[in-house]
Amino acid sequence: MKVLILNGSPRINGNTTIAISEMVKIFEQEGVETEVVQIGSQDIRGCIACGTCAERGQCVFDDAVNQLAEKFKEADGLVAASPVYYASANATLVACMDRLFYSTPFDKTMKVGASVVVARRGGCSASFDELNKYFTICGMPVASSQYWNSVHGREKGDAAQDLEGLQTMRVLARNMTFLMKSIALGKEQYGLPETEEWQPTHFIR
Repeated sequence: MKVLILNGSPRINGNTTIAISEMVKIFEQEGVETEVVQIGSQDIRGCIACGTCAERGQCVFDDAVNQLAEKFKEADGLVAASPVYYASANATLVACMDRLFYSTPFDKTMKVGASVVVARRGGCSASFDELNKYFTICGMPVASSQYWNSVHGREKGDAAQDLEGLQTMRVLARNMTFLMKSIALGKEQYGLPETEEWQPTHFIR
């Protein structure tokens, strides 16, 4: 089992790292391999809708997104973690997710997704919903916890005091591990769900 974790914070070892680290400890206990990539501190531009990825099988901008593509392909699960800015995820992480999901041609069905958000106070629910949409558009089950996957803290290190939030991270990691292992067993015995040919319906014809 492998989990790729995207840290959307530009701050190294900040509150988002504290939240992620709580999950990593559980993954290690459960025998799940993890790789954390600090996305928020990288220079990642947004998608320009050029369509080149449909021809090349990768994004036209050869940066961290193309490097992550192979890691994502091999992973059983993906965690997208972000600080909250104006009731939204960090724009760098959003740009990365847009391009990562759009440019990669491989089937993401039944890879497990989880979003984690960190805020001083408000905006967690909106950011949580925003990140989960990447998973639900491509057949990825979303891992849940005992509460919405959020941790609170303002100054660097404050998140360590949010005992409920950290417990939520641990429960999330255990639930995600169970889900990934269960899906692996299901694939072995039953295979993936039957697929239908896509029937796009446009509002302007």
